[in-house]
Amino acid sequence: MNLPNKLTLSRFALTVAFLAVMLSQVRYHQTLALALFIVASLTDYFDGRIARRDRLITNFGVLMDPLADKILVCSAFIAFVDRGWISAWMVVIIVARELAITGLRLLAASKLVVLAAEGYGKHKTISQIVAIISILILQSYPEWGSCAKTIFDWWVPHFTVVSKWVAVVLTATSGLLYLWNNRRLYLDDL
Repeated sequence: MNLPNKLTLSRFALTVAFLAVMLSQVRYHQTLALALFIVASLTDYFDGRIARRDRLITNFGVLMDPLADKILVCSAFIAFVDRGWISAWMVVIIVARELAITGLRLLAASKLVVLAAEGYGKHKTISQIVAIISILILQSYPEWGSCAKTIFDWWVPHFTVVSKWVAVVLTATSGLLYLWNNRRLYLDDL
């Protein structure tokens, strides 16, 4: 197994660790969850970069990398709904889009077609990661002391609201475009 695929697999383990810490009551659990999420997000960046640079792109990576991303992101957003940090309707849009695209990819795979990520999907993923990190910083920085409060208090709450909306809009838009651009896969079966 090549390094990019190992990084992809590590994202699954990091997601489990993130959720365990997120849902625990250990001291500084929100800060620890933030750190784990950032590390998991970096594996996404590096697995793709290394795979393209070293020409290590595999069908496993093409299918599992987006799946690992979806599981990480959806797990975080669902955990945030439980905490009251994001509206459930926003997460329903995000999760529905991810399930629809995964379903489309499975349909394509059954027809021996591999659907790679598109540009809008990459922007969507970045916006979701930014929103999640922003939410985690908003919840974590009070644990960091009065200096952090002074630094983050005036802009993080506003930035978090904007980042949630950007993530939802880009998620819905990219999903609709992906479904439209690949409509031949599901329209042929009607």
